[in-house]
Amino acid sequence: MKTGLKATAALAAFMAFSLDAGFAKETANSVETVPTHSFSGAYLAGRAAEADDDLESAATYYERALSYDPDNVSLQQSLLLALVSQGRLDEALPHAERLQSEPEVERFSRLTLAVDALRKGDFGAAERWLKIVVESDLDRLITGIMTAWAIAGQGNLDGALDHLDGLEGPSWYGLFKNYQRALMLSQGGRETQATEAFEELFAGIAPRSVAPETLGRLGEAYAAHLSQLGEAEKAREVLGRTEELGGAVASVPVLRERLTVGEKLVPPVAAPAEGASEILLNIATELSSGGGDAFVRLYLRFAQALRPGNDAILLQLAQVAERQQEPERAIAFYEQIDESSPWARTAEFQIGLNLADLDRNDEAIDHLKKVLGADPSDMRAYLALGGVYAAQKDYRSAADLYDRAVAQIEEPERQHWNIFYQRGIANERLKEWSKAEPNFKTALELYPDHPQVMNYLGYSWVDMNMHLEEAMDLIRRAVELRPSDGYIVDSLGWAHYRLGEYDKAVEQLERAVSLRPDDAVLNDHLGDAYWRVGRRLEARYQWSHALNLDPEPELVAEVEKKLSEGLPPEEGEKLADAAGTARNVVNDGAAGELEAQTDAAATRTYTVKPGQTLWSIAVDELGDGNRYHDILELNPFLRGDPDRVGAGQELKLPTGE
Repeated sequence: MKTGLKATAALAAFMAFSLDAGFAKETANSVETVPTHSFSGAYLAGRAAEADDDLESAATYYERALSYDPDNVSLQQSLLLALVSQGRLDEALPHAERLQSEPEVERFSRLTLAVDALRKGDFGAAERWLKIVVESDLDRLITGIMTAWAIAGQGNLDGALDHLDGLEGPSWYGLFKNYQRALMLSQGGRETQATEAFEELFAGIAPRSVAPETLGRLGEAYAAHLSQLGEAEKAREVLGRTEELGGAVASVPVLRERLTVGEKLVPPVAAPAEGASEILLNIATELSSGGGDAFVRLYLRFAQALRPGNDAILLQLAQVAERQQEPERAIAFYEQIDESSPWARTAEFQIGLNLADLDRNDEAIDHLKKVLGADPSDMRAYLALGGVYAAQKDYRSAADLYDRAVAQIEEPERQHWNIFYQRGIANERLKEWSKAEPNFKTALELYPDHPQVMNYLGYSWVDMNMHLEEAMDLIRRAVELRPSDGYIVDSLGWAHYRLGEYDKAVEQLERAVSLRPDDAVLNDHLGDAYWRVGRRLEARYQWSHALNLDPEPELVAEVEKKLSEGLPPEEGEKLADAAGTARNVVNDGAAGELEAQTDAAATRTYTVKPGQTLWSIAVDELGDGNRYHDILELNPFLRGDPDRVGAGQELKLPTGE
């Protein structure tokens, strides 16, 4: 099918735990609470609100439930977490105080109290609060590094480094410990040792071994450290290395440009409390790639309490809101990012996209046009605005926009692949394949082996019965690179289907549906494959299921017809008639005679011209390239290899519209 962060294994395993079961996600920020007159009513209402991610209402209900049962530890914990997750740390403190000695809750209650002490500069109290009895590997890492910063805050940098060195745990501790050591040395004024620590850190990072945002953050910290030492050129080199390792995030080119014009970068950590905030941000970043937004948001809010207004934290809080389908809340976070931030333009793009998600499309387009007008060379602005046009299916505006983008590119480079890819999609949707295909090929030249591009181009060729061997090679390679992408696996299954390899199609399409069970098109494809292998009941089930998955209107019509009539028989396929006898559709005398009469009346002979393809013939003679299907139906000898069309060859073409 065409389709237009990464945690360590130990962190991913940690995400098996959940703060609470989640059954649905609200698109609105909150709902009005309803009166409750009993403990059970308030408690259940709170749980329901929390399951809907309406934490504001959940906190209100939990407070009401506590009025009936003030000593309920589980309820106090739920309220504590709901308040912290909304950024209401001051309101959470009394509950944290009451829960400080509860072993099952102290990982959050004492962390809340420690964060409060750190932000107030009471580092001794913070160190005491961070002593937790029951700890997981992740808890021990967080509290251990925060304790080191609390020790540093008391003027004992060597003691802080010793504490950090003594922190034992799984191998994935290494990255975080090495990064925090470099930050502590830099913040403590030990520049030479800090440079050595940053170099050691980068030497040990395998490409794409951590989330891009984490890696970008590490690169920013090292570059800022060098910038403060007056080593701007070396700082630029570090940012380049960061991109090569997989940290090509939006802030990196902005920081590089600032270095080029002589600006000094601001270090991400200037005080011990900011160092404690940094580890919370790092952990949240890594966890965000594996799901579990409840934990991600909680750690981000703790980090924000220590560094209010920090752009990296606001950005990730906005991304959590987007994943929770809360565009208004996301916009509110993006609007808090300062215009001087290296993430400022990214925030502006996302505001426009979230306005579109709210169906405020005119506002979205106006907003993104202003962003583009401020810097017509910024390819991200074209992609954002083009994305809104595409969502509205205004592919002509999208194609025209991408034409303007390409005109801005003097010499295409790797980072421009997506402009050509999106222009190809827009042209393909406009049924202008002669324009679309070169864009996909250019995108692959700029970014060889990109799974999305290979998938789209390969699928399109298969769908048009063109270049089938090359198309299959592209799709297989895309599946190798993205084996868990249901859309790409669907492309492979559909390619087998179009080639008549129905057993292989079923195998791949079943896998695709298992990866993306909620997609109507994939379920429809699987239904078609089931039908062709004789599994008719299962086919009808898949088609019926596809109708329940909010398909596009054109797909609804197709599926309803298949549910009513089944798929049309293939050439030579034997069908059982109502009397139970088998007859061959093609060889049936009466049917064959009628078919011959129909062919004679509805077709004409056409001689292929030099350089023509089925697509170009369909465009020139039938007015629509997609009608190459009609030509194939009338010329079955081409179905195995439609590229065999050659000059002087005679084909049957339909005479009607």
